Amino acid sequence: MQYRGVNELRRLYLDFFESKGHLKMKSFSLVPHNDNSLLIINSGMAPLKPYFTGQEIPPRRRVTTCQKCIRTGDIENVGKTARHGTFFEMLGNFSFGDYFKDEAIHWSWEFLTETVGLDPDRLYPSIYQDDDEAFNIWNKEIGIAPERIFRFGKEDNFWEHGAGPCGPCSEIYYDRGEKYGCGKPGCTVGCDCDRYMEVWNNVFSQFNNDGHGNYTDLIQKNIDTGMGLERLAVVVQDVDSIFDVDTLQALRNKVCEMAGVKYKEDEKQDVSIRVITDHIRSVTFMVSDGIMPSNEGRGYVLRRLLRRAARHGRLLGIEGKFLSKLCETVIEGSKDGYPELEEKRTFITKVISEEEDKFNKTIDQGLSILNDMEAELASKGENVLSGADAFKLYDTYGFPMDLTKEILEEKNITIDEAGFNAAMEEQRVKARNARKVTNYMGADATVYDEIDPAITSAFVGYDKLTNESEITVLTTEEEVVDALSEGDKGTVIVDETVFYATMGGQEGDKGVIKTSEGEFAVETTIKLKGGKIGHVGTMTKGMMKVGDTATMEVSPAYRADTCKNHSATHLLQKALRIVLGDHVEQKGSYVDPDRLRFDFTHFQSMTKEEIAKVEDIVNEKIAEAIPVVTDVMTIEEAKKTGAMALFGEKYGEKVRVVAMGDFSKEFCGGTHVANTANIRLFKIVSEAGVAAGVRRIEALTDKGVIKYYAELEKTIEEAAKAAKAEPVQLVKKIAAMNDEIKSLMSENEKLKAELANNALGDTAGDIKEVNGVKYIATKVDGVDMNELRNLGDKLKGEIGSGVVVIVSAQGADKVSVIAMATDDVIAKGAHAGNLIKALAPIVGGGGGGRPNMAQAGGKNPAGIDELIAKVPDTILEQIG
Repeated sequence: MQYRGVNELRRLYLDFFESKGHLKMKSFSLVPHNDNSLLIINSGMAPLKPYFTGQEIPPRRRVTTCQKCIRTGDIENVGKTARHGTFFEMLGNFSFGDYFKDEAIHWSWEFLTETVGLDPDRLYPSIYQDDDEAFNIWNKEIGIAPERIFRFGKEDNFWEHGAGPCGPCSEIYYDRGEKYGCGKPGCTVGCDCDRYMEVWNNVFSQFNNDGHGNYTDLIQKNIDTGMGLERLAVVVQDVDSIFDVDTLQALRNKVCEMAGVKYKEDEKQDVSIRVITDHIRSVTFMVSDGIMPSNEGRGYVLRRLLRRAARHGRLLGIEGKFLSKLCETVIEGSKDGYPELEEKRTFITKVISEEEDKFNKTIDQGLSILNDMEAELASKGENVLSGADAFKLYDTYGFPMDLTKEILEEKNITIDEAGFNAAMEEQRVKARNARKVTNYMGADATVYDEIDPAITSAFVGYDKLTNESEITVLTTEEEVVDALSEGDKGTVIVDETVFYATMGGQEGDKGVIKTSEGEFAVETTIKLKGGKIGHVGTMTKGMMKVGDTATMEVSPAYRADTCKNHSATHLLQKALRIVLGDHVEQKGSYVDPDRLRFDFTHFQSMTKEEIAKVEDIVNEKIAEAIPVVTDVMTIEEAKKTGAMALFGEKYGEKVRVVAMGDFSKEFCGGTHVANTANIRLFKIVSEAGVAAGVRRIEALTDKGVIKYYAELEKTIEEAAKAAKAEPVQLVKKIAAMNDEIKSLMSENEKLKAELANNALGDTAGDIKEVNGVKYIATKVDGVDMNELRNLGDKLKGEIGSGVVVIVSAQGADKVSVIAMATDDVIAKGAHAGNLIKALAPIVGGGGGGRPNMAQAGGKNPAGIDELIAKVPDTILEQIG
């Protein structure tokens, strides 16, 4: 059998099924689209669910993909075994109501035996126990002897996920030879050892499960084939595990080189090598799809993997940052199949580097704290870390719970996970609220699910604001209807529309739809599944029916102002990259007629100078009156022009490229001005952080800027009026007022000091003595804490040696207490802080401080005389 690398096997598979009439599609993003049931894409079929259920019409009824996937269910075992991993590539060929079992089985056999060259005598198919149809294909058509076809039950060979489409499976196992076997008598397909490895799984989706175990035949029978690329490589390259296939081996060797160790010399080291090798692949691909480190959701998964890898690097003795360098090896090994890795290289390394910096700043301190916690447990003879301590490590030092758990497991210490979860209750409630109740597709069930998936809409409004079209669907908020009447709220769908649907951060158009019998006010326009565009609003006059010819009219002012803000975001992104660097990537945007919001990757707040520079660049480009040119071209052509694409976007074969001269070129399906001069003005009104490594700019254009300055001018006029000055003299007047206030405050402080001294009176007769230590304990009325300190310093000077205690009542429910002690009586045991702690409760308060000075506040003036009376006894307790 010929040796084949991972990248070659991927190409062979996709080319093979392309030759069988399949549309070869690029891998979808790891971020699920319109699917709340998944945090991260975890299988080849997950992004294709709408096609399987018929909710969307696929681009072709035969599709083949190599889908990047991440599963973290077995993360604790990653590294400990050679078979577990979090990142993998899933090869798949899919049929949406086209071919079925016969073709799927024949092609799987042809690919493995003829294209790849596996020995047919070492391949063993399995089928669902009752699937005689699949048995006959394998036996009578492929020619596999009956004793080599294994029947398995529902647990192994029947795919289903709650309610919805499901069906039997037919897997193909490869005999890797006795050297991988367990040596037990009767070892064969289905054994838990590593000899018989599953390399292919044909899922025949032919039934529908109503959720109660009742199965009916699907009208549209589908094929969902899954085959792990790394598993196939293990077989073809005849290596021990996925960590030994060519691309992972190169990565594994790089880890060893960085650590100065060799693989398979020390099992403990091997665990760390495998953890890092696997996790850096996941991290690199996640960041390439725009996932950023955070403490919840996908971002938490990323942070957890990255920090777990960083910690194992330390266990191997790797000093400093290394993951941001190691990801370069991932990019080199996988960019053949995933060119976006190369395109986002700078961004990927920047994000990983920043996260490593954050973790490195806290890991040593966190490990030290954890060691102290372990020592305390050992001293008590306990082996369970409290949930509060585990949460402290998570919240203060950035240790994911799993990392703390893994470290402690090595020392046979467990964690009170219930206590940790209680401490995390607020975060968990937030997470639950964010995850909505979903239907089988992982999307919220709505009236739109009832619409015929064959119905689509075309947007024709790039260069016009009115058109005529036929109404194809009408809905209320609850059901699909044939007509809408005055006062009804609902949605109108037509064949062709000039209304832009909310998409790509641009808010949908508003306007009016008219028929011969009625008018419908469009309050927003939304994108629906299957390419449908919904005009959401209210019937304001008469009625309209399905089949009516409608005149579509977009609000010209609404569209024009939205276009200005949208085009300004393109100029803004380029200006940010010029001022801050090429690591700036768009992480989200919002544009409507009133404002624009732009989120971007950057790792510290912008300076005033940077903001001003960005603002100047945008306004310069507006003033240059650059024509805004839109072209439709292939993705390859677009990339050659230097056009920027967005993270997480799935583009079709053709894309729109919006160019503003040579300054800005971006993939964009939104609407724009014809010339940058139409934007007129640009003003940044705020810049702030919204997430780890993500900043947000809010800005205005044209009328928004004029309105902003008009409101600012109004505020200045009101301030000038209040200051009794002309606006141009306001700054000078405020400076004079500040000087006057400062002078008055100084005079006020002098008067307060005089009043305090007068309230204190002559204290010479108040000096008393206890066991050889002089003290003054007195009260004054209406003196605040600042003046009490001044009085205390004065009395301390007068007494020369001793203790001073002064109490003041301010109103009916406020007491201030000050205590001071000279150095010589401190040497005898006096302590102002302890004195205050003992006395303050008498006036309903608390406080403390240093040996020479302490203060307290209270709420019970009635206790002042008792406090003063207790001073000598308290001093005596201190000095003996």
